[in-house]
Amino acid sequence: MSDTPRFLGSVTTCSYEPDHFGPGDTSVPYISSRWHGSHTWPCHGHTGIETLCNKVRHPERFEPQAKATIIATMRKLSIVLLLCLSPCAMSDGLPDLGDTSQTVLTPLQERQIGQQSMMQIRAGKQYLDDAEINDYLNRLGYKLVENSAEPDLGFEFFVLNDYNVNAFAMPGGFIGVNSGLLLTAQSESELAAVLSHEIAHVTQHHLARMIAGQQGDSLASMAAIAIAILAARNNPQASQAAITSMQAHTMQKQLDFTRTHEQEADRIGLDILQKSNFNIHAMPEFLDRLQKATRLLEGNTPGYLRTHPITSERIADIENRVQKQSYRLIADSLDFQLVRAKLIGGQKTAADAIAYFSGALGAQKHGNPIVQRYGLVSALLRNNETERAVQELATLHGQAQNDPIARNNPMIETLTGQVKRATMNDAGALAFYRTVVQNHPQHRALIYDYADLLLSSNQAEIAIKLLTEQLIRHPSDTTLYDLQARGYNLLGKRFEQHQALAYSYAWQGNLYAAIEQLELAKQTGGSFYQLSTIESDLRELREMVDPRGRK
Repeated sequence: MSDTPRFLGSVTTCSYEPDHFGPGDTSVPYISSRWHGSHTWPCHGHTGIETLCNKVRHPERFEPQAKATIIATMRKLSIVLLLCLSPCAMSDGLPDLGDTSQTVLTPLQERQIGQQSMMQIRAGKQYLDDAEINDYLNRLGYKLVENSAEPDLGFEFFVLNDYNVNAFAMPGGFIGVNSGLLLTAQSESELAAVLSHEIAHVTQHHLARMIAGQQGDSLASMAAIAIAILAARNNPQASQAAITSMQAHTMQKQLDFTRTHEQEADRIGLDILQKSNFNIHAMPEFLDRLQKATRLLEGNTPGYLRTHPITSERIADIENRVQKQSYRLIADSLDFQLVRAKLIGGQKTAADAIAYFSGALGAQKHGNPIVQRYGLVSALLRNNETERAVQELATLHGQAQNDPIARNNPMIETLTGQVKRATMNDAGALAFYRTVVQNHPQHRALIYDYADLLLSSNQAEIAIKLLTEQLIRHPSDTTLYDLQARGYNLLGKRFEQHQALAYSYAWQGNLYAAIEQLELAKQTGGSFYQLSTIESDLRELREMVDPRGRK
């Protein structure tokens, strides 16, 4: 992540209840940034959106490649949004949320707000830029979305590097999960229960319904209420300044509406969980664990500030719904276990992680030995113990061969490639990546490592081709743009280098750095079409930086 100044400040976590934000500008087309390449977010119904989506999905039909359209996805977005502040710090002033006569958000407006929010979140230090963890979460999320009321709605699931037990939903289908929640969930069904709850908030369009129920209140008042609610969830003391600035009856009206949303999300989320073939008893089990983790906070929060039913009441209500259903043990996927091992290792020093996973494989064995050895090999690599990592990896492969699920697991293959690179055998590593990338063409961590190795081996043209294909699938992936910029630099293509860096900065929310890179690209020259694209991108970015300049 760049250390250059960010445009909109830092964004961090919300509590384990969804937090929604105010409406954005209604005039912007956008491209869905859905992770899954085989699904397309519905683009029909708006000519501009349909054209942009087609450019990304079918770049061969348009000039030049799909990357020239990415900045257009951010055109005329509202640039100041109500975002999560941690540790629950209050902003000095409220954002301008636009036309106060707009009391119902359309799906397009919700998506616009979510896209802009994600630009800011990616710029924050707590965004966990780990493709394997985020892609796993999206695979699980889409399994649930397929059984929701709106299976064709575009979603993006992502992880924040925060060990508090939190999750939240944003407008437009963006759902964040803290790493702490992934570690607290003791089964994949418990994690799925949380995601189902958040998915229900999105498919029921609770943000639009909340605003529709606030006729007569200004959007600024709703922003202040949402800030106070968010603060109360995390730290009651920090919320007092926001609370005292508001009228009590307005506050209570908003909380009552939110309480209804929570009850509905529980009910619909439980239905999604059951249809997706997960253990429905996991939902009350996880809520019970959450209640114990937050008992002190909940006990100190004034009743009128509780934005959802008391946890014990929610547990009782859900238990009443599931008690007639038989208890089914659903096995956790290998990827769920590997992701947890990766997070466990990541929160420890390399030496401590080695000790932890070695202990799990020792006399007091516990857990899946394939997963524990995966964690051990990862920790050994971090500690530069390459020789032992090679030995443990050989043992891991021997274990995996006896397990059809683990045999060709892409996370294990990614780790294998990293060990091969650590042995300084680039020729062998290149041969390995050529084969394994064909077997797992959508596993981004493999793509990153393969492209990096190609660039280090002076095979920039091959790397550029690979990266351009991946950007069609993942048009907001800043790592792909950064690697692409490295490749263009090696080829001496300065225009393309600066353009790729501009898109990387823009998707990170660093609009000033993006503008600077586009100016540098313009100075290098280019075709009429290229320069026209740069001018268009610059105009759009400047409008986002200074909306007062709009016509």
